[in-house]
Amino acid sequence: MARWCYRHRLVVLLLWVGALFGLGAAGTSAGTNYADVFSLPNTDSKTAYDLMAKAFPERAGDTDTVVWKVEEGSVRDQSVRSRIEPVLKEIGAMKGVGEVTDPYGAQGAAQISEDGRIAYAQVTFAEQANAVPKDLVQDVVDTAEHARGDGLQVELGGQAITRVQEPPTGTAEIVGILAAAVVLFLAFGSLFAMLLPILVALFGVGTGVFSTTLISHVTNVPELASLLSTLIGLGVGIDYALFIVTRHRKGIQRGLDPEEAAVTALNTSGRAVLFAGGTVCIALAGMLVTNLRFLDGVVIGTSLTVVLSVLAAVTLLPALLGLLGHRVLSRRQRRKLAANGPDTDRPSGLAARWSATVERRPRTVAVLAVAVMAMLALPLLSLRLGTVDQGNDEASSTTRKAYDLLAEGFGPGFNGPLQVVVKGDAGASLVTSIRRTEGVAQAASAPPANGVTVIQVVPTTSPQAKGTDELIDTLRDEVIPDAGVEAHVGGVTAVSKDFASVTADRLPYFIATIIGLGFLLLLIAFRSVVVPLTAALMNLIAAAASFGVLVAIFQWGWGLDLLGLGKEGPIAAFLPIIMLSLLFGLSMDYQVFLVSRMHEEWVHTRDNARAVRVGLAETSRVINSAALIMVCVFLAFVLSGDYGAAMAGVGLAAAVALDAFILRTALVPAAMHLLGDANWWLPKGLEKRLPHLAVEPKEEAVPATAAPSGGPASAVHGFVRTADGEPVEGAAVSLLSAGGRQLDRVESLADGSYIVSVPAPGTYLLATTVPTYGSRARHVVVGEGPLVYDVELVEGEVDAVN
Repeated sequence: MARWCYRHRLVVLLLWVGALFGLGAAGTSAGTNYADVFSLPNTDSKTAYDLMAKAFPERAGDTDTVVWKVEEGSVRDQSVRSRIEPVLKEIGAMKGVGEVTDPYGAQGAAQISEDGRIAYAQVTFAEQANAVPKDLVQDVVDTAEHARGDGLQVELGGQAITRVQEPPTGTAEIVGILAAAVVLFLAFGSLFAMLLPILVALFGVGTGVFSTTLISHVTNVPELASLLSTLIGLGVGIDYALFIVTRHRKGIQRGLDPEEAAVTALNTSGRAVLFAGGTVCIALAGMLVTNLRFLDGVVIGTSLTVVLSVLAAVTLLPALLGLLGHRVLSRRQRRKLAANGPDTDRPSGLAARWSATVERRPRTVAVLAVAVMAMLALPLLSLRLGTVDQGNDEASSTTRKAYDLLAEGFGPGFNGPLQVVVKGDAGASLVTSIRRTEGVAQAASAPPANGVTVIQVVPTTSPQAKGTDELIDTLRDEVIPDAGVEAHVGGVTAVSKDFASVTADRLPYFIATIIGLGFLLLLIAFRSVVVPLTAALMNLIAAAASFGVLVAIFQWGWGLDLLGLGKEGPIAAFLPIIMLSLLFGLSMDYQVFLVSRMHEEWVHTRDNARAVRVGLAETSRVINSAALIMVCVFLAFVLSGDYGAAMAGVGLAAAVALDAFILRTALVPAAMHLLGDANWWLPKGLEKRLPHLAVEPKEEAVPATAAPSGGPASAVHGFVRTADGEPVEGAAVSLLSAGGRQLDRVESLADGSYIVSVPAPGTYLLATTVPTYGSRARHVVVGEGPLVYDVELVEGEVDAVN
């Protein structure tokens, strides 16, 4: 497929351009039909909502507020009333608005603050916030804001209002792409090579988002799906293309022509991309086991974007590589290739030195890595899930200003009132008991209707405060049972608390599902029990540390001022499921790319130390570059202005950084060095039953090879010496076939001489291992006669052969 796409590059490019613009035109003309269907069956707050919807259909919808404040005088002054009352009357007449209660009616005295400077009106829509048309909400906002000016401040708050106050989209994405472009240019040194991953990601994300828009017309897809599709699509799209382009460039530098280099890159890194994309989709699908139906649309949208990003990487990318040819290298690299010939492609620099350090001191590296991750995970012990309210909105937004005005005039708990919904007559005793309950600022009962009574309860604490959660528990577990009536606690704050409880209860099943599926995939791919066990443990460590960082920043408030994200509060209840899905998928990507190269070397040499050292040396740089790009993309969502998106962005950025820079670069290779050959252990009975799924090809073509001709036996002989020319005694010299089978093995004599027998002319791998010097391996081409080949060993050298 890679060769076909390379040779028919114009056709492939036109197909992708046509798909992007076709889906874009269809999605634009059809429009979005996102449906934020949110339901928590079998919860106390849902029962309360159902009773209210039946008894008070005009009040069952979302309730938002219009708040105003005067600089001088009182809100009761005729000059203020003459400006506010016509506005409220106009809002109340709008289709879709169920009721408007203002402070100027007979029962409105409680809606004016004690000092008379702040008042509010409640606007109750006919639908819940996620179902209220945005056009209607915008009309309400525009109408209310007409009364502003001349010493009168008018602000609006509520869930429906929040939906139309969201900042313009696109800023975070643009900043993330620009940051990724800088990292790619520094990694490649070539403008064309830098553009390739970005183009591939844009095609994948574009087709994915437009497809999700169309799917929203046939099934329930929340708006959150669009944000997460963009977030994850940009990250994985750029990363997948980066891995393939890096392998392609190495192939050209090793002397392959561009077409063969592209085919080889897709046959190696491309296979890993397919496998990694599958693991991300499986991790996302793990959200389905939570039985939270509003997440189904999120799974559909994000998984579709990942699939299209993978498809772009394995089809569009080879076509683009065909258009560029040698220009995928920088000018300096092209001049070097023309002047010096093919590169030996031996890892060098910081990556090679670090890989050798990990091999020499695996225990020290492992202990330090575990200590760092444990320290970062400590804040997790105080994790509290909840809801972020409008007090976390941007200070200049009308929702934040309305929140602050209500807190100033009526107390912090006024922003999150509770509704105690009683089936039947509440009775004076229940209202009295609620008023006497610690944490209650005020409680008032509305006249019963259709056999249902609603008691409005205002806490003394803010909606996201721990005291409010404790008050809800007290009402449910003590006050209501003692009153001997059937009652349920509802309201937005109670719904958020129930959501956090449901999430916490189902989280263990979710984690077990995605870890179990990931274990099975890695077990089949790498034919090992230890490798997937190690991956599962690392995923849990990464999750714990990243949530520890989240708690420290957003719950404890460390660094919130630097991020410009308001005040501290609980961690959003929806975040663990969504973040863990993405984290487990992305961390599996890095595990696959790292271990697939190690496994490839293990198959060829059966030397675990060499396999781990070479795999780390060859992949750590590209993994770290990919992680840095992902961190830039995720952190850019801090600029989105959405507190929840910023929280998800910071959490995922921390998770990816810790996973790539500490776990995959230090702890995983250190652990694999300590485990030795046990890394690749698989029971024989299990080996026979497992299906074969190769992440890497069985063999990779080597430049300048000569196929075995079945001629007479020959030999390779020479001397093993140090860089100073001193002979090395006892060096293990092994001759291996291209498939990794050992053909002969000897030890060098006192003068450093060795000789291994060769069954027939052809290309072989000659590996030399000495404990004090490490390993050295080279492909050798043996003709009709013996081949003289001297081996020079360098202490601490890291050597690799593809």
